[in-house]
Amino acid sequence: MVTKAQLAALGLFDAKVPRYTSYPTAPHFGRDISGQTFADWIEAIPQGGKVSLYVHVPFCRRLCWFCACRTQGTQSDAPVAAYLETLKAELKMLGQHLPEGVRLSRLHWGGGTPTLLQPAMMEELAVAIKEIAPFTEDTEFSVEIDPNEIDGPRLDALAAAGMNRASIGVQDFNEEIQHSIGRLQGYDITKWAADEIRARGVASLNADILFGLPHQSKARITESVQKLLSLNPDRVALYGYAHVPWMAKRQQLLPSDALPTPEERLDLFETARRLFVWDNYAEIGIDHFATQTDGLTIAQKAGRLRRNFQGYTDDTADVLIGVGASSISKFPQGYAQNAPATGAHTAAIREGQFSTTRGHAFTAEDRLRGRMIEQLMCEFRVDTAEICESFGVSPQTVRNILDDSAAQFSGLLQVDDGGMFVPQEARALTRMIARSFDVYDLSTAGHSSAI
Repeated sequence: MVTKAQLAALGLFDAKVPRYTSYPTAPHFGRDISGQTFADWIEAIPQGGKVSLYVHVPFCRRLCWFCACRTQGTQSDAPVAAYLETLKAELKMLGQHLPEGVRLSRLHWGGGTPTLLQPAMMEELAVAIKEIAPFTEDTEFSVEIDPNEIDGPRLDALAAAGMNRASIGVQDFNEEIQHSIGRLQGYDITKWAADEIRARGVASLNADILFGLPHQSKARITESVQKLLSLNPDRVALYGYAHVPWMAKRQQLLPSDALPTPEERLDLFETARRLFVWDNYAEIGIDHFATQTDGLTIAQKAGRLRRNFQGYTDDTADVLIGVGASSISKFPQGYAQNAPATGAHTAAIREGQFSTTRGHAFTAEDRLRGRMIEQLMCEFRVDTAEICESFGVSPQTVRNILDDSAAQFSGLLQVDDGGMFVPQEARALTRMIARSFDVYDLSTAGHSSAI
């Protein structure tokens, strides 16, 4: 059993590391990826291929203090309606570059709060998407839903558009904690939203809950998790609150003196983790849980689990296209990110240009190390045979990387000719182990706590 003292000695409670939803991580994107590069990469998609599409809606009726996402507040529908016109124009441009026969394997509306869209707006957006790329026979269409910003007509519109997975942000049900993070959302309204989603035949429900919030204790997170479990979500993301007030200025409103210590954060995570496991949820990677019949669980057992900017996924598409301000796309060639500011993004689209402002073209080493990090984050192991076969490198090359990594963790990792394995008791270190594979300079990126 690994003790807290051992974890402390390895630097877990002091380390600031990426979440590794990409490699290299976004702070290392450069300005050499343009709208023309993005267009070229779109046109290189094979005819008849499958792609995933992410649509970003950056508006919120209220700005939650804990959130570090790229969002902006609005009290009227006018900015949302104008932004919808930008999305429709962007989608039309995208369709002009997509090869023939491309279909959508995944569609996700995120934000922000995409449920700010009124029913007619939702229908317009859904039609614009389907005009450029139809669904496959098993497309997963998910939407982030704010229980405080949803009603029957909007749920009807989403169901009619084909939504078959909904995601609800919970964060924590304790009222004092909710006040401290600027997010008031009672259990009753959350349950109403979950019930109404399922009443419309939406088969799958995701939920997010946070640990590491101000005033959070083991007793309080236990109560919140138990309330969440009463909603029977199919998937749960148990995210650690990332306190980065130098990046997200609104986080300065949180009572930082009430934040738990890194050691307490680990206790909060373990408390919640045990509750999900006791309720027969499968552990998915470092921070997700899913029912035994969920697609993530099936993918994990089959070795098909993947990681992208939305977290863990069972999507097998090689291309993820991001639409909207700040959205990031991933191609076999690299990453491309749209202009973060809504105004700059809109201006580019109005001029008939993609707003891509930065990104990264993969090197051979990026692909090699990125896949090793993804294996580690998804399966807590690195498979030498797969890496060698996929990237044409020698077993000794892989072994050298693994040995260098293992030497930093006091013998806790199991390394042999088959690869590397992280035992259960050392999995709190997973992001730090991933960092040991990362050859980019992380000293100035300002990442969040490792736990």
